[in-house]
Amino acid sequence: MVLLTSLWRAITHTKALEESSGEMETTFFESVYRITYIAGLSNSDHGFFYKLYSNTVKLMIATFMVGEWWYMLTFISSLDIVIEQLNVILIQVMAMFRYRYMRMHEPVYRKLATSMQTSNLDTSTPARKALVEYWMERSETYLKLMLGLGSLTLAAWYVYPLVDDIEYNLPVGLRLGVDFSRPSRYPIAYIVHIVAFHYTAFFIMVNDVIMQAHLIHLICQYTILADCFENILVDCEKDFKGLSSDQLVRDSRFREVYISRLGLLVEQHKKILMHTMELRKTISLPMLGQVTASGLQICFAGYQVAMTLTVSFTKFFMSLLFLGYNLFELFVICRWCDEIKIQSENISNALYCSGWECGVATMAGVRARLMLVVTRASKPLVLTAGDITDLSLNSYSNLVKTSYSALTVLLRLRHE
Repeated sequence: MVLLTSLWRAITHTKALEESSGEMETTFFESVYRITYIAGLSNSDHGFFYKLYSNTVKLMIATFMVGEWWYMLTFISSLDIVIEQLNVILIQVMAMFRYRYMRMHEPVYRKLATSMQTSNLDTSTPARKALVEYWMERSETYLKLMLGLGSLTLAAWYVYPLVDDIEYNLPVGLRLGVDFSRPSRYPIAYIVHIVAFHYTAFFIMVNDVIMQAHLIHLICQYTILADCFENILVDCEKDFKGLSSDQLVRDSRFREVYISRLGLLVEQHKKILMHTMELRKTISLPMLGQVTASGLQICFAGYQVAMTLTVSFTKFFMSLLFLGYNLFELFVICRWCDEIKIQSENISNALYCSGWECGVATMAGVRARLMLVVTRASKPLVLTAGDITDLSLNSYSNLVKTSYSALTVLLRLRHE
């Protein structure tokens, strides 16, 4: 295991880690940077050989997608084939759109990645260190789950053409431009197809893990800031032991420390809100397309699962895993967007429990700042898909229900 870890670190040594703003960025984004690097999608590495590799990967993905479209437009023979092709094409097109939109707003994502380091959030206490560790572990866990489920789906996809009833078949319908239905050509066509399909699939997964990492990074900042607000008195009292509450309020040095600390937290809250609103603007349109495409994919994948249940166990398993990945990928995004809403609201609760009733609210300027933070936090930040629907677990469940209703209609039409 140690050898594999060392090998992994050696082949994924990306400039993004060297240019990291500090420990916090590295903690949350190291795995994402390494995966992005090996997928050929790193924007921080500009060496000749890596650029050659990256451009080759991108050209291969684009060519692969063109081959899929070409196949669908020239070999339409049944509804099942159309649905099978659309299932794959939709997720690829949306990944391409999301990636393009992400590149257009690259400075925003760079600012988001460095925000926790540059905002100087106080993570000195054991409780806050535990919060950072908790969210970092959640990020790693869900990253592994997403990549694991995606890789398992690909494995089933690779095996299916080798065990089905068709002699020369490929995992995905693709027009290569040459006749590969010969024993001498098929292995070459299969290997080329697998390599291109593999990179295309990981291009999709990289988009998902990048989005998840930024969302969890924001959640962690909200939770730490809430803890700072809730324990502001405890933090300020450290150098004033032995003084009662009344004595602290009358102490000019304590008032200076408290007001300075409160002002810093208010500014940090303002910055986190600004970063969240910037992220909301950059993901609104891509996520509208993603939600729409996911609704169709869930319906189409469910259709394939139903149609292959009694035909081929391998294809049934492949379709079931693909359905599972689509459900899980959208669930993760909606889950973390919902958590951002909850944690942004929690700031006002933390401030209410901060001990303001002990007399600190009578200090000059304190009441106004407390009211300002409460007012800002009382209206939670909701990430949306095109300002049409919220990205939340409630919206996710409604989408799944709608997709299921569409699936029942599609199955009824198929049987008729």
